[in-house]
Amino acid sequence: MEPLSGKIAIVTGGTRGIGRAIAARLLREGAFVAICGRSQESVDRAVEEMTPLGRIFGVPADVAKVEQVRRFFQAVDEKFGGADILVNNAGEAVFRKVAEMTPEEWHRNIDLNLNGPFYCSREALARFSQRGGGFIVNISSLAGKNAFSGGAAYNASKFGLNGFTEAMMLDHRYDNVRVTSIMPGSVDTDFTPGAPKRAGDTSWMIAPEDVAEAVVLVLRMPARTMISRMEMRPSRPAK
Repeated sequence: MEPLSGKIAIVTGGTRGIGRAIAARLLREGAFVAICGRSQESVDRAVEEMTPLGRIFGVPADVAKVEQVRRFFQAVDEKFGGADILVNNAGEAVFRKVAEMTPEEWHRNIDLNLNGPFYCSREALARFSQRGGGFIVNISSLAGKNAFSGGAAYNASKFGLNGFTEAMMLDHRYDNVRVTSIMPGSVDTDFTPGAPKRAGDTSWMIAPEDVAEAVVLVLRMPARTMISRMEMRPSRPAK
């Protein structure tokens, strides 16, 4: 298995939820981790809380904004000297039927969930070429293969992310770059701003830490092997 100790990993949306769990798990593997989040306050809090686990650095950045992505990666260069791993995790959803959705809500889904991974991957690939290769893990969703009512924008963004992931893998596999899509189902995390907290028993749902374990499994595969797509589901969903 490939060691992760000393690798430089970038995790977008790493201040909470799945991203936070991934960042913490990578730190425990000995990786140097850079995270971004929406606000300085959330980044500072996450960095302070995870510092006991290892070397972590954070910058506020909205990955839907290409200039902010560029500045984030430049800051990582200055702190760590490059990147070996990118986990495109930042994302959110607005669940509305098409006729009820505003153009602004549509663009926010597409910009954050699809354009953001492109902006970040482009920056990462430029750095991988200087380091002899690298790894990109895109946190997608089963919504990227199973449409549902009220999910048009989210479905479109995740269907698009899956296609983008597969094409990027084909583009760069001979550049010693591995690319994986991890597609969880129901995860026990709140990623929709302003949405009410889930009520009732959520123990049946996938935990963010479970997704983090999947990321580490994918990253530690021998260099000759690539898990190109992983689907995750609750073992016993609520009836």
